[in-house]
Amino acid sequence: MEVNTRHPKDVASIFKEYGSQFIDEHKLCADQLKAFRAITQCRTAVMGGHLEGCDQCAHQRIAYNSCRNRHCNKCQYIKQLIWVDKLKSSLPVCRYFHMVFTIPSSLHKLFYLNQKVCYDMLFKAASQTLRKVGQNPKFLGAETGAVAVLHTWGQALTYHPHIHMIIPAGGLSADGVEWVRAPRKFFLPVKALSKVFRGVMWSLLEKYITTGKIRLPDDDQGLLMLKKQLYEKNWNVFCKKSMAGPQSVVQYLGKYTHRVAISNSRIVEVGGGKVTFRWKDYRKSLNNGLLTLNAEEFIGRFMRHVLPSGFYKIRYYGLLAAANGNKRGQCFLLINKPLHVSLLQNLSAIQVLEMVTGKDPSICPKCKQGKMVVIKVLTGSPPAPS
Repeated sequence: MEVNTRHPKDVASIFKEYGSQFIDEHKLCADQLKAFRAITQCRTAVMGGHLEGCDQCAHQRIAYNSCRNRHCNKCQYIKQLIWVDKLKSSLPVCRYFHMVFTIPSSLHKLFYLNQKVCYDMLFKAASQTLRKVGQNPKFLGAETGAVAVLHTWGQALTYHPHIHMIIPAGGLSADGVEWVRAPRKFFLPVKALSKVFRGVMWSLLEKYITTGKIRLPDDDQGLLMLKKQLYEKNWNVFCKKSMAGPQSVVQYLGKYTHRVAISNSRIVEVGGGKVTFRWKDYRKSLNNGLLTLNAEEFIGRFMRHVLPSGFYKIRYYGLLAAANGNKRGQCFLLINKPLHVSLLQNLSAIQVLEMVTGKDPSICPKCKQGKMVVIKVLTGSPPAPS
């Protein structure tokens, strides 16, 4: 009988082998513990599943259920495909820019202590910056929008909160009768964006700190010193050159939306209490470097990127927000190009896979003639005592 098994070099296996000791020695919050258990139990007997049999031959296989936790790197593929397909049908057909809003490292400790409030504040600061600069008549002079995605990690799994934004290369004029196109090589001046972003962020920070919504780190030296540190350095807003219409830009964005801190494909070796994985060092232009961490450090870094429960890491602003459907419809009319038609909505996971791969996953892998049908539903079994 065939049983679907995981690759030995994956996050779940690392958690299984070294996680018990890590949990004994470190205090995890409820959200982190939930994610840890879900990833460890994903596609195992604990989750339950079903027994399938071929209707033409004697072949049988067991398929265990997925955990569906958003931090599990094995449960995001179908979600990503459906999300990408749906988003294509709601975007204006034009060029797009990819912009990244990053906070300085001096704010990392404060952000980690106040994750839910600070991540929400980061979204607000980025979106307000885009709106202020975009509507300025010296620059675009129009209302634009964005799809924004929060990431909290760098390539080495270090703590690095930042917002990815995909922005239409243009916007709707104030009177709503013209689609204002952005220059082909750049969207908005990066220096202006960076200064406005820093100002908006500080304004929100000061408000939240003085009203007690944000707790300062124990070693913090007060508001004046914090402001001095934040204004001593130039803030960076990164903007890539424009990309073609929704077909390509959403595929590009799809790589960011449902990504977790590290994919299993990047893990090279596990053993002897160490984990080795591939990473890119953008500062040194190193694309295929290898980094080795103690298993304890690896798990600790992964756990830092578990988001607070109920927090939305994908958000829509301006013309791309759900509340602005009428304005977006006006953009469609002004641009006057055919829209993408959603093909994957309301399809099951098996149907999505069949449409994307061109292969029927229910075909028997042994005889290649029959179809696998569910013989028995398997209830979840309790995990073995550690």
